[in-house]
Amino acid sequence: MRHRRSRSHRDRHAVELNITAFMNLMVILVPFLLITAVFSQVAILELNLPTSPAESEESPNPELHLEIVVREASIDVGDRATGVLTRIDNTADGYNLVELRNYLKQVKLVFPDKIDATLLLEPDISYQVLVDVMDTVRVYERRDPERQTVAKLELFPEIAIGDAPLLN
Repeated sequence: MRHRRSRSHRDRHAVELNITAFMNLMVILVPFLLITAVFSQVAILELNLPTSPAESEESPNPELHLEIVVREASIDVGDRATGVLTRIDNTADGYNLVELRNYLKQVKLVFPDKIDATLLLEPDISYQVLVDVMDTVRVYERRDPERQTVAKLELFPEIAIGDAPLLN
């Protein structure tokens, strides 16, 4: 019986769990995560899939269906119904985004209510080129030297992305 009493006596002592190190970690980690969450911001662009030609023919008023096709050697700007309006060949530095922006400004003057465009890319076009062309198609900056200000103006902010058609 003594032997049994000594075991039950040992079981009665509560074992203390030392969580000091864990608490110290939480005291440091929680404020750090809260502070970094404030500084991280995510920019989201809503992209749409191009509409099929059958859907676009249902519209009674013919309008511009702007397509920007990024190819290995050039950027073609055109209308889905009429074809290529202009071809902007690459320069020695790569894609000529300045000429693309200037042409899109002219298109915007003719079609001021147009806000959507379709961006079609060949398979080997890099992601950075996609981002640069999207930025060029969406907005442009107008500088006012007298006031020393820069205004961002919209071109075609609603962009649909797809695969470029194969060249014949």
